[in-house]
Amino acid sequence: MLLGDYLDLPWFRTVFTNLGDVLSPETLPPLELESRPIDVGELLTDQLSHPWWSSLLRNLADRVAPEKLPPLELSSAPVNPIIPSEAVLLTNWSNVIDGPKIFLPDKPMPASPSPALALATSPAPRPDPVQVEFVTDLERDLRRDLRRSRLRQRFLMFVFAAELIFLVFGRFLHR
Repeated sequence: MLLGDYLDLPWFRTVFTNLGDVLSPETLPPLELESRPIDVGELLTDQLSHPWWSSLLRNLADRVAPEKLPPLELSSAPVNPIIPSEAVLLTNWSNVIDGPKIFLPDKPMPASPSPALALATSPAPRPDPVQVEFVTDLERDLRRDLRRSRLRQRFLMFVFAAELIFLVFGRFLHR
């Protein structure tokens, strides 16, 4: 089924189709291998099967006699041209947000010498207070959501670190 046709289906049809696929899946013939394997060199598992001192010796040999490579040709602009620095500064996109985004009218033009043009220009309209309040509420909600997402991010990183510590110490304690 094409993606466009699939997206045109109502939501309950896709749910029932998925449930039907789980309950009685379509039985297809086994796949036949049509490609030819190629040699990709040494795999990561092969590298991990070597003793640790072989990689230490390889690293020392690379320090003593490194491979001579041609110099890199850089053709791009600096990564952060605003702040000239050696480090790349990456911030959360939420830290860049500042204040409500209200498009205020342009400042009035200076007085023109022609009286006809002076009569044609009207004073710039003030932003609607309801709209300003709406945008302020949106900004407050966005900041609250971002604060919660940061807390959630820190909590999940803490859980990840705790799981990692548990796995590492569990590996060594049960030997």
